[in-house]
Amino acid sequence: MTGNLLGPDPTLLPDRAEPQAALADGTDPAEVARRWPDFSEAWAALAERALTAGDPIAAYAYARTGYHRGLDQLRRSGWKGFGPVPWSHRPNQGFLRALAALAQAARTIDDTEEYERCSTFLAESDPAAPTALGLV
Repeated sequence: MTGNLLGPDPTLLPDRAEPQAALADGTDPAEVARRWPDFSEAWAALAERALTAGDPIAAYAYARTGYHRGLDQLRRSGWKGFGPVPWSHRPNQGFLRALAALAQAARTIDDTEEYERCSTFLAESDPAAPTALGLV
C-alpha cells in the first residue's frame, strides 16, 4: 500500500555523488557524460549550453539523451510512467532539467507537439519545476 492515498508515492532517484561533484567542481559536462553516460544532469548541462549558444538541434539531441537516460533510472526506481518526480530532490533535477531543455529546444525548432508534451510532463512531475526552470 502506498503512503499517498491520492496516487503513487514520489519517485526519488538515487544520489550520484561522483558525477554531481564533478559538475559542481567545474568539470566540462561533456567529460562528465563521457565518464558517466547514464547521468542525466550532464546531458542537461550540455543541452542548456547548446541552447545558450543558439544551437537548438544539438540541444534537442543532448536533452533527449538525458531525458531517456533519466526515464530508465526512474523506471528502475519504481516509477510506473506517472506520478510525482519532485524537483526538491536533488538527484531528480538532472532528469527534470533535461525534460525542460527538450521542451525549450522543441519550441525553438517549432516542434509544438513535443514542446507541449514535455511541458505537460514537467508540470505533472512537479508543479514547481517549470517555475524553477524558467518555463513559466
